[in-house]
Amino acid sequence: MEVEMKIRGLMMDPVTNMPIVVLKDANGSAVLPIWVGVYEANAIALEIEKVQTPRPMTHDLLKNVLFGLNVQVQKVVVSELRDDTFYALIWVERNGERMSIDSRPSDALALALRVDCPIFVEETVLKSSKISSAVNEKSTSEELRKWLEGLSDDDLGRYKM
Repeated sequence: MEVEMKIRGLMMDPVTNMPIVVLKDANGSAVLPIWVGVYEANAIALEIEKVQTPRPMTHDLLKNVLFGLNVQVQKVVVSELRDDTFYALIWVERNGERMSIDSRPSDALALALRVDCPIFVEETVLKSSKISSAVNEKSTSEELRKWLEGLSDDDLGRYKM
């Protein structure tokens, strides 16, 4: 079963200085932090802030190619957590045919923001993510920030980009 999520924000991991995308469900009962690369975080931040770039960024190019080919992005799904690595699928439709495209979660999220499609996380991913389980009770961004800052090196190194 899929849980619809929204990007709650971006933060920096205080230990590794790597960006974290924080996903939160509509009810506020599930939170999923995903460590991403600097370039992907920048692409997400630019779209969140609605910053116009002089030339299309990679995710803008992908959006333009999909639209040019008359492909609609239906949703993105963080579908799996395997060997401490998150996996995602971009679900698209063209002429009534649905298909999925394998993606890194960061790229799928950056695209989802640009095409304004829903973001989902498989319930099994939420359940298997140790960090997600631990932050489910952290409701405010300040509590979440403090909790993330208090994570040990072992916790922070657990999830690979």
